Amino acid sequence: MSEIPEDFRTMKVGERLRALRMERKLSLRGLARSSGLSTNALSMIERDRTSPSVSTLYKISEALGVPITAFFRVEPERNKVVFRKADERSRIPFKRGDWEGLGGEAFVGGLEPFLVTLEAGAGSGPYPMLHSGHEFVLCLEGDLEYEVDGQHYLLDEGDSLIFAAQMKHRWRNPGKRLTRAVIVISGFQQGERPSEFHLTPGKDEDG
Repeated sequence: MSEIPEDFRTMKVGERLRALRMERKLSLRGLARSSGLSTNALSMIERDRTSPSVSTLYKISEALGVPITAFFRVEPERNKVVFRKADERSRIPFKRGDWEGLGGEAFVGGLEPFLVTLEAGAGSGPYPMLHSGHEFVLCLEGDLEYEVDGQHYLLDEGDSLIFAAQMKHRWRNPGKRLTRAVIVISGFQQGERPSEFHLTPGKDEDG
């Protein structure tokens, strides 16, 4: 997980929290149940009446299925052409894995490719995700298991998968080797950052 800005206490995260909650069609009461926080505490944060602690933000981010960095998103300059050297990729490590942006975060169109690296047993967490658009997956190395709408697909090196991302899905490395895969999300709603759903800070599949 990337570092949290040192001055996060001075940042107003309430508006961002509300936007993330509304995107997922969650009520305050529903978010309270999934995060273990009180409805009143969440309401105070959304109205910027109180500054949440780091531990509180981690609870909320896990309940929403987004990385904690989603609360401090700064929109980059968007370009019609994006050239990205391998050593210039934006990179976010997560539990037993690594996410690398392939330029989509700076592209004007609705296309977001990224490279995910997973250690044995690592995955996207115990809860499925869904978002707008379509998803393409290409397994480059190792084994990658995708669950889409209750169906399981095991990808070996060179295998690919395409599906409508509105269906609930999640992924994991079921093998003992390192897994690397390219995931491309396209056609998502304007303003949405679908890759954030793939950075959920959930537990590994093996505990």
